Amino acid sequence: MAAKVTIDAKTIQSVTLYTWLPWFLRLDVWPFVSFYLAWAGFLVPRLDRTGSFVCLMLIIVVHILTELFTYWSINFKALALCARVKEIRKAEVVKVVPKKFSGHTEIVPLKRKRLGGYGGEEEISFQYRKQRFIYSRSEAIFRKLDFPTKWMFKEYLRTQGHETEAKAKAAFDKWGRNAFEFPAPNFLSLYKEQCMEPFFVFQVFCVALWCMDEYWYYSIFTLFMLLLFEGTVVSSRLRTLQELRRVRVDSQGLMVFRAHRWIRLQGDQLVPGDLVSIGRPTGPGAEERTVPGDLLLLAGTAIANEALLTGESTPQWKTPILDEDPKQQLSIRRDKVHVLFGGTKVLQHTGDKSAPVRTPDGGCLAVVLRTGFDTSQGKLMRTILFSQERVSANNWESGLFILFLVFFALAAAYYVLIKGLEDPNRSRYKLLLNCSLIITSVIPPELPMELSIAVNTSLIALARRGIFCTEPFRIPFGGKVDVCCFDKTGTLTSDDMEFLGVTGLDGKQETGEANGGPGGSCSEELISDPATLPELSVFTLAACHSLVFVDGKQVGDPLEQAALKGVGWSYTQDERALAKTGKGPQRGAQIVHRFHFASHLKRMSVLAKLLEVPRELAEGYFVLVKGAPETIQERLAHVPAGYEAAYKRFTRQGSRVLTLAYKHLPDMPVGDLRSLERDAAESDLTFAGFAVFACPLRNDSADALLSLKNSSHELVMITGDQALTACHVAAQVHIVDRPVLILTERKTGGWEWLSPDEATAVEYEKEGVEEIACEYDLCVAGKGIEMLQQTGALPSVIPRTQVFARVAPEQKELILTTLKESGRTALMCGDGTNDVGALKQAHVGVALLNAPMPKKKEKKEEPARTESGALAGPSEGPEKKSRKKEIVPSTGPDGRGKELSPSAARLKARQDKLAKQQQHLQEQLAKLKEEGEPNMVRLGDASMAAAFTAKHASVMPTTDIIRQGRCTLVTTLQMFKILGLNCLATAYVLSVMYLDGVKLGDVQATIGGMFTAAFFMFLSNAKPLETLSRERPHPNIFSLYVILSLLGQFAIHITFLITAVRGAAAYMPEQCIEPDSSFSPNLVNTVSYMVNMMIQVATFAVNYVGHPFNASITENKPFYYALLSAGVFFWVLTSDTIRPLNDYMELVPLPRDFGNTLLLMSALDFALAYFLERVLRKLLPAKIPSSHKGQSSKADKNLLEAKKVN
Repeated sequence: MAAKVTIDAKTIQSVTLYTWLPWFLRLDVWPFVSFYLAWAGFLVPRLDRTGSFVCLMLIIVVHILTELFTYWSINFKALALCARVKEIRKAEVVKVVPKKFSGHTEIVPLKRKRLGGYGGEEEISFQYRKQRFIYSRSEAIFRKLDFPTKWMFKEYLRTQGHETEAKAKAAFDKWGRNAFEFPAPNFLSLYKEQCMEPFFVFQVFCVALWCMDEYWYYSIFTLFMLLLFEGTVVSSRLRTLQELRRVRVDSQGLMVFRAHRWIRLQGDQLVPGDLVSIGRPTGPGAEERTVPGDLLLLAGTAIANEALLTGESTPQWKTPILDEDPKQQLSIRRDKVHVLFGGTKVLQHTGDKSAPVRTPDGGCLAVVLRTGFDTSQGKLMRTILFSQERVSANNWESGLFILFLVFFALAAAYYVLIKGLEDPNRSRYKLLLNCSLIITSVIPPELPMELSIAVNTSLIALARRGIFCTEPFRIPFGGKVDVCCFDKTGTLTSDDMEFLGVTGLDGKQETGEANGGPGGSCSEELISDPATLPELSVFTLAACHSLVFVDGKQVGDPLEQAALKGVGWSYTQDERALAKTGKGPQRGAQIVHRFHFASHLKRMSVLAKLLEVPRELAEGYFVLVKGAPETIQERLAHVPAGYEAAYKRFTRQGSRVLTLAYKHLPDMPVGDLRSLERDAAESDLTFAGFAVFACPLRNDSADALLSLKNSSHELVMITGDQALTACHVAAQVHIVDRPVLILTERKTGGWEWLSPDEATAVEYEKEGVEEIACEYDLCVAGKGIEMLQQTGALPSVIPRTQVFARVAPEQKELILTTLKESGRTALMCGDGTNDVGALKQAHVGVALLNAPMPKKKEKKEEPARTESGALAGPSEGPEKKSRKKEIVPSTGPDGRGKELSPSAARLKARQDKLAKQQQHLQEQLAKLKEEGEPNMVRLGDASMAAAFTAKHASVMPTTDIIRQGRCTLVTTLQMFKILGLNCLATAYVLSVMYLDGVKLGDVQATIGGMFTAAFFMFLSNAKPLETLSRERPHPNIFSLYVILSLLGQFAIHITFLITAVRGAAAYMPEQCIEPDSSFSPNLVNTVSYMVNMMIQVATFAVNYVGHPFNASITENKPFYYALLSAGVFFWVLTSDTIRPLNDYMELVPLPRDFGNTLLLMSALDFALAYFLERVLRKLLPAKIPSSHKGQSSKADKNLLEAKKVN
């Protein structure tokens, strides 16, 4: 028996092998051949013409649905068209099931090819979302196409590229062309795909039923509007795909080392393993070169602009791998300082003539790691390309909601069918048609359009604020967020740094040395004057950095620029740090070699020769080092007394503290100096003080986080900075507001919770975390996370912690994963560099790009807010004027409208509403086009790091995303409720009341449809409030509140309708009205129409959700005026104030006392529904996640006191 085939991939859950069935064995062929033969041979001779036709239509409909289900459901397609196999040799296709939010299930073909020509080993693979997976026969597993990304460094250094043309060709066969190749669909193919969508097919099916009921004019008009709407959607998708196809791999020629010689190739001809020369072209008009793939630097240095991918505005220095341990394996995430990523731009480069393979054009020597869609740029391309199809909200719940409505529709249809069959004279054709109309009328065809409007409205609003979204389905998650996580540096705080001085010195400045020798101690005095600092402290500050020059301008880390400015030195393009002196020789340092900062090492160093200094300092070289205090402490030859107390004093105040250290090296050749191992160079160091920097908060960070805290969100900081600094900043931005305890490792072993001033200590116990969290805010550092992971305590500690400090990028991702597993809906906001993993793991990831704040344009697009908080009405534009155009319903020669059956009248009203909604959505699409397609995310707008990208450095966009997320949730919920109530009422009218002879006229249906369409249109334009509320919207459609509200209001409205119709029937003489008879105005029909419209107005008014999430009804002026107009209009009709209007609408006069009774009943109906809705909102509010913050019981406090260690 063959082994089960599995797959090793982060984004794919499982794969299943299949083979195509012969056509005559397919489930969409052989059963229906039998059905057609049975119909022709068995049913036709026994049934009348109508019965035979109905049976044939049923078979055809089921056949069409079966065929369509092979498009709608991949699982059904596999069942109907494929046979499952266990052996790979028999398989032709594979069903790929992705993990959640990683794509859709697909059936993709297996590709087979012989490696090395005829007789070679057969390679079996498939491609899913532009990624190839290769089958391993020995392990019976599919793995992602491997790239040379995990070799040891010595293997990269020894590589000679592809040494023969045959090897180069084999590499090309394996990895393919280095290009972003995806099919360019034409309009017709996209249009066909769009028209195969389930809701569109359902709408067309409804149109066909209406035509069978002889209302073809309205049906054809509705079909035309549907086709026109789908055309606008296809046009938008086509423009998006065309925009993406403009993104290509840099086609400029570059030098490639193949077959032991340099040749010039285009960028799209590169393959992994190639040796290339990369750099910025020189000469007149030279521009930055876009890197054609992910490249590993072997020799030479480069400066790259990675803003396109990560949002990091500071150019990144890229260095070769020469200094790495030859036996260490490459990790692109850890060793990104050596990698030039595809899509980034080379701003500057310096070649290395000592490289084992010298480049002919002076470029940097690099080896190609990844190409095509597997590069960093390709990953972003895939994210954008495959997210365009997901503009929807609550698809799963939408389906369940429809099933909920279908239950009532089937009950109503069954009632009509049973009653109809009791009458032997009743037309069976008309009976079945009416049952079909009941079912199709209850399921609202406009539902997908309503949901698209809700999502598109939020996309437009976010784009106007400079926030772009590559995964629109995540917008509703913004309304469900309960924990907001923030990076610190560059996110909550500014990138601008201020050098305050050096502390920790003991007064031995006159010797030029600091206090790093035996017996030294650390002073807490902060020395700000560079002239009084030890020379080696100044040299370390001035020379230990990664600053570079791009086009003659010095760029780099703001902290390093602040240090250079603080000591009054300058840096030159020949890598010299020089003191700014008036006369005489300039002291300085010539940088010979750098060991760049690595996040996992938390330090950097340079090897430098000191210039114009005393002889004892001029001899030999110096290793100048800076890094995290706790990291450098382990590498000092002698740790001064009071070391920890000195730096902790300033970190508690929120300052950023770096330890300065140095090491003297004897004279040696430069080649030997550069070949020093980093670990050896950075050991046995001498302490040179603590550099103290101030990192100011961004202007709006505290306000934004206070707004989030006040709106029932828990706040968390995740930073790589020191714990004491992080806790101080967390207090400034309202993340912590109680005493803080930091999980600290004791020197004697074990762990404890320690306060920043070390006055309070509580023994760490896995079971006691919940008790401690009741009284304190908690902080956990990177080492603490390692311990918690090893002991299995992450789930109990992580969700109760407010500050995470000294965490590595992998640990940030682990924190978000743990929060998600604990049931939290998490938002992560970062600058897109070290936060990529965490941003991807978060339900809502927000990457900040360092761009200036956008100019305010909202005043023209959104209602202005008055001082009282009310919204002023929007100025009238062309859209509003167009809405005022009068729509006159068509009438017959006698001035009366065409008579409609109740089903057709309801359907026509829905058609009018549908047409209005389509017109509104087309206006939205036109508006998008005018504004440059803000819902189309271009590469310059999006970061590869997150679903949301804010094009300015501020955390305020997080509040905008949550506001719009809540708005989408609220709008979706109220649309579902209103549509549900309307559809339940429709089921009753088309069944019970239809059998009683109640009908509507043409004009009546038209007017009702106009009002309904206007209500929905203005409802979707509701704006969220600027202030976030502590209350939350209900996150799910299926909640006790929604179900009780829906059924309760339905009961109230149906009671009103039945009571009113029965009251009207009492005024009419006894007469039998046939269900299939034509419409004629009478008192029952008149009352039925008036009550239906009153219920409709009440439904919209009662279920509108305003404060505390959206603008209230009175602030949403168009909706408010539409409701008032409808109320006044139907009051005029009921009171018979304008008799010609009632005659035009085919409404008979009401008895005076009954008219007054009807108005009172409508007021009571509204009051009861309003009271029920408000009571349910009060009694069943959305659940606010129980925060870990709270007062512990007295016993808990006594227990804590007993555990405290002084």
